[in-house]
Amino acid sequence: MNRIAIATAALAVVSTASEATAMANYRWKYRPLLVFADGGANAFLAKQRSMVAASRSGFSDRCVVLVWVVGNSVRAELGPGPAQSAGALRARFGASTAAFRAVLVGKDGGAKLSQSMPLDAARLFAMIDAMPMRRDEMRRK
Repeated sequence: MNRIAIATAALAVVSTASEATAMANYRWKYRPLLVFADGGANAFLAKQRSMVAASRSGFSDRCVVLVWVVGNSVRAELGPGPAQSAGALRARFGASTAAFRAVLVGKDGGAKLSQSMPLDAARLFAMIDAMPMRRDEMRRK
């Protein structure tokens, strides 16, 4: 019994460590915005892409890396891509393959906002600008 418990605990540590490593290239440098959608025509995905295109410089100023997880593909804009597959990202952030989900991850690696509708750029920017790290960044500029 003890061997099973130890093996299970070790597997959990390895799994958590690999998840942390996969997103580690973002930590303290970028704020990933993960946008999950199915592979077909998706009105929410189209709306999110349109909002991003209209406010691209605002995303760049706030060190937001856009990670589009559409179907089984993963594509990044404004920064490096994650070292995880679409399936692994969906599992980590609780995103279904059949539903839209937008998840903002802070520079500290924690999920700050998750919703099932497109994120309005003004609301997103206000939320980021209220974060202590962002306020410090603005002071230093």
